[in-house]
Amino acid sequence: MWMLRSFSLLACFILCCFQLHSKTYSPVYADAGSWNTFNITYKLNKHYSILFTEELRFRENYSRLNLFYTNIGFEYKLNKNFKTSLVYRWIDKFMDDNTFSYRHRLQWDASFKLPINDFSLAYRSRLQAESRNVMSSESGKVPEWYWRNKFDIGYAFNKKLSASVSTEMRYQLSDPRNEESDGTWHRIRFQGGFDYKYTKQSTFGIYYLVQKEFNVSAPEDIYITGLEYSLSLGK
Repeated sequence: MWMLRSFSLLACFILCCFQLHSKTYSPVYADAGSWNTFNITYKLNKHYSILFTEELRFRENYSRLNLFYTNIGFEYKLNKNFKTSLVYRWIDKFMDDNTFSYRHRLQWDASFKLPINDFSLAYRSRLQAESRNVMSSESGKVPEWYWRNKFDIGYAFNKKLSASVSTEMRYQLSDPRNEESDGTWHRIRFQGGFDYKYTKQSTFGIYYLVQKEFNVSAPEDIYITGLEYSLSLGK
């Protein structure tokens, strides 16, 4: 329990520090929604895997489509502690005028995980670049650059059921549409959930996520209920 308490205190401290150094903008808008995810990992061998994800998101108190995206990429697992991946994401973002904005993202992850008896500590660093509407917008051809840092504590109750809590912070390196936030931390996520290993190949997950924004012109807080199904195939 000491690790969970330490993690919670660290997350609260980080958020308070960011808020104290944040700029003053318009009032925060709050919304609730759901994220629904289907993952496939196909293991080519003990080191290399192919990754595939489909996700559907809803917003405005679960009443309106937000976006859906497709991930495809490769993962290299050096050992049980370290892995890295390169993923391409196609995003269909549903806009307020009932049209779609088409976006392309490339993200590189480096992850480290340390098991400690029934607990685990994990850290993930993600560098991402995203462009939008590249066929119809000159500004969309200039990518947004972000650096994301996620810290996670997991606990295995038994071989089938596990729980985790995490926090993720996002740093804006460069965004041509929100230049006032360049060089600032401007978003933090808190997440907690459970995973149930139904079979050796399949896992169900449920989580609750809170996202808070600051240092942006139109800050938004969102409260997300998430469902996941993951399938592991191959060797």
